Amino acid sequence: MNSEIELKLLKEIEELKKQVAILTGKDKIPTYWYSQIRDTELKELFEIQQNLDKQIFSKWFNNPIDIDNSVEVFLNNLIAENESLVERYCEEDLKIYLISPLLNQIKFFNRDKEIRGFYELSMSYTTEKFILKGNVDFVVSEGLVESKKPYFFIQEFKRHEEYGNPRPQLLAELISAVELNDWKFIKGAYITGGNWYFVILEKLALHKYQYFISQNFDSTKIEDLKLIYKNLLFVKNEILAMVAP
Repeated sequence: MNSEIELKLLKEIEELKKQVAILTGKDKIPTYWYSQIRDTELKELFEIQQNLDKQIFSKWFNNPIDIDNSVEVFLNNLIAENESLVERYCEEDLKIYLISPLLNQIKFFNRDKEIRGFYELSMSYTTEKFILKGNVDFVVSEGLVESKKPYFFIQEFKRHEEYGNPRPQLLAELISAVELNDWKFIKGAYITGGNWYFVILEKLALHKYQYFISQNFDSTKIEDLKLIYKNLLFVKNEILAMVAP
């Protein structure tokens, strides 16, 4: 009889704990925002480490793409218009004056294969233990009206916010896309002022990843900007080849 009473009390205590958790909001799955996530939080959620071997970029960066004279003129003009101000630009300035013209020149939009770039796209990845969500700065995705399958991400540096490191923000987005697409690899890039860094994320196992970061490409230097252009064009061609005609 005592054991039955004890068991009943234990059940009542557990039920009270659940009710308290609901009232205090402690029963909710923790949510992490792409725009605010930091390295420490990323490492709490995943087993993730940087691989310093840059050979993985060889095929990507040593692509045989040629740049014609009209594109080189465009890139030189882009530098002339922005190089004196690029380090002073806020996020929107950087996007409007430097990044968007470059991406428009690449022209990720393809109506036949239903591919385009999305700015400020809402995305989320939910597990039993946490939620990753928020708006991503730019993503090339399948779908014209709405994003159906994200392929490539660009994360910008937000100077005016406390959370200023774009690398963990990009990695969180890449992890979400890898899991949502059920892929092993995905590419992306992050920008700090005029500097571009290209990134490859590889899934090794459940919640276990490694990532590779390229050398810095300075978009205010013509030779670097030509390489940025070629690297982005390679990504565009790779995405188009992945999508069924």
